[in-house]
Amino acid sequence: MQAQGKVFKYGDNVDTDVIIPARYLNSSDPAELATHCMEDIDPTFVNRVHKGDIIVANKNFGCGSSREHAPLAIKASGVACVIAETFARIFYRNAINIGLPIIECGEAARDIDEGDEVRIDFDSGTIYNLTKDTQYQGQAFPPFMQKIIKAEGLVNYINQQ
Repeated sequence: MQAQGKVFKYGDNVDTDVIIPARYLNSSDPAELATHCMEDIDPTFVNRVHKGDIIVANKNFGCGSSREHAPLAIKASGVACVIAETFARIFYRNAINIGLPIIECGEAARDIDEGDEVRIDFDSGTIYNLTKDTQYQGQAFPPFMQKIIKAEGLVNYINQQ
């Protein structure tokens, strides 16, 4: 399983309130949430993001509230993967539960820049920066997590069993 896309780069402590602002939590429709994704940190994000693009951030991505809306908005906006130095634990779990691939890799998070073209091999955890011709080793997903992501989330995975 692979993903490839253009990078949107953010810093430390990107919290769930800027990923999907609380004023939009009256909806749980992924398409509606996607129209407001990253709105408070990057008002142009929804107009620039394309299916397959990748978010790269530094430490503690997804901190704040435990809302599942945050990874849902990111996934519904077309983002194929989030790479960060570290993730807030509840965001990490919510992302896997809804089938949004995420990879922790500090070196990649520090070196990859906005607009770089990146390819990720989820089987090996290898991240290729095609723009800079560099490679990083992230943590590969265990096989059971790959099955959850391929099924588009935990509920779908369980229903398929």
